[in-house]
Amino acid sequence: PKSKNGRLDSEDQRSRHCPYLDTINRSVLDFDFEKLCSISLSHINAYACLVCGKYFQGRGLKSHAYIHSVQFSHHVFLNLHTLKFYCLPDNYEIIDSSLEDITYVLKPTFTKQQIANLEKQVKFSRAYDGTTYLPGIVGLNNIKANDYANAVLQALSNVPPLRNYFLEEDNYKNIKRPPGDIMFLLVQRFGELMRKLWNPRNFKAHVSPHEMLQAVVLCSKKTFQITKQGDGVDFLSWFLNALHSALGGTKKKKKTIVTDVFQGSMRIFTKKLPHPDLPAEEKEQLLHNDEYQETMVESTFMYLTLDLPTAPLYKDEKEQLIIPQVPLFNILAKFNGITEKEYKTYKENFLKRFQLTKLPPYLIFCIKRFTKNNFFVEKNPTIVNFPITNVDLREYLSEEVQAVHKNTTYDLIANIVHDGKPSEGSYRIHVLHHGTGKWYELQDLQVTDILPQMITLSEAYIQVGWLQT
Repeated sequence: PKSKNGRLDSEDQRSRHCPYLDTINRSVLDFDFEKLCSISLSHINAYACLVCGKYFQGRGLKSHAYIHSVQFSHHVFLNLHTLKFYCLPDNYEIIDSSLEDITYVLKPTFTKQQIANLEKQVKFSRAYDGTTYLPGIVGLNNIKANDYANAVLQALSNVPPLRNYFLEEDNYKNIKRPPGDIMFLLVQRFGELMRKLWNPRNFKAHVSPHEMLQAVVLCSKKTFQITKQGDGVDFLSWFLNALHSALGGTKKKKKTIVTDVFQGSMRIFTKKLPHPDLPAEEKEQLLHNDEYQETMVESTFMYLTLDLPTAPLYKDEKEQLIIPQVPLFNILAKFNGITEKEYKTYKENFLKRFQLTKLPPYLIFCIKRFTKNNFFVEKNPTIVNFPITNVDLREYLSEEVQAVHKNTTYDLIANIVHDGKPSEGSYRIHVLHHGTGKWYELQDLQVTDILPQMITLSEAYIQVGWLQT
């Protein structure tokens, strides 16, 4: 029936059934890449051809999608922004419930109930190609040299309160940002990546972090690249701070999910040292001056840096290099409030000691494996012997804080490893799957299960622990 203005009623422009639905090829659909037309490279009005998986712009008469549909007889398209399906060249909208799995892969959503159940999740999902996977334990593509970022993103994806916050877009979509602020892109992309990694109805058992990493390149002004290896600790530090400020957090007052989860505090005691070349009595006199008295500041931290003892240079009698080992508690002594460490600036020397005053719900250790000097970067291969569960940090808290802190014991939930030489090494990560209680090793697209006792033999670089409650 025609309406008063002679147009067909909108009901008739919408076909309830499209004869071409069986031409859709789900195995070529990949929504992890930048949503832009493969011909014009424009983001505006991008459609995915559901027959070959390519992206095209527009659906009007001379548009790239229209021409593609005529040229190749590919008829079913999805608007990547509105999530509506169309049949071209006839240009009607397709309404069909059998297509819901496609929109869900493009934009997975989670209800509060589903998020609450993730911790108990023990069921494997079956991808469209028949492979099975555990949601959350899925490989990330290494596009060129971005495994340093992949490992950090995987670790953060396995921190439940952080993950749960980002799985639900309502938590952050109304945060007010100044006009022209690009940093919020990090928040949106990280949320999208979390939802894809935890999607129980994925078409494939891995995810490409392409859009997330493009946001990283843009927002870090190319400090972090996809094409050249970066440092995992540098990236983690930048990413957490950038995420915190993009969510509207500030240095002092305003907290965000990032500080709620990772931020602890410590006291830093600093004492200036007289110049080593001065005569003894002059040193003695200086020590009475005000500027040589110990000062104390309270400081927050997002992670703790643990220093390794210098690796010995000698070989054993079989000419094999000995890989030295050190217990975790030896390198934690830095934070016991007593151990002093010397820090040199180019003019002055200081003694510092540290004491923890607040433990965060999730604690990150960064083990300082790399030292840079003027010529090159050296790597310390010392193995840290760490327990996987029950690391008690009570003795690193001041006495008055110990009284307040009921729980002070951490269990490991993620362990990032750096293998190989400083500049050309590679990254992998061990994560604990809470539902099954099993450990998995992820290296780019490879996912394998691993025994907990194997984890402690690796050159751990970044560790995330969970405060037992």
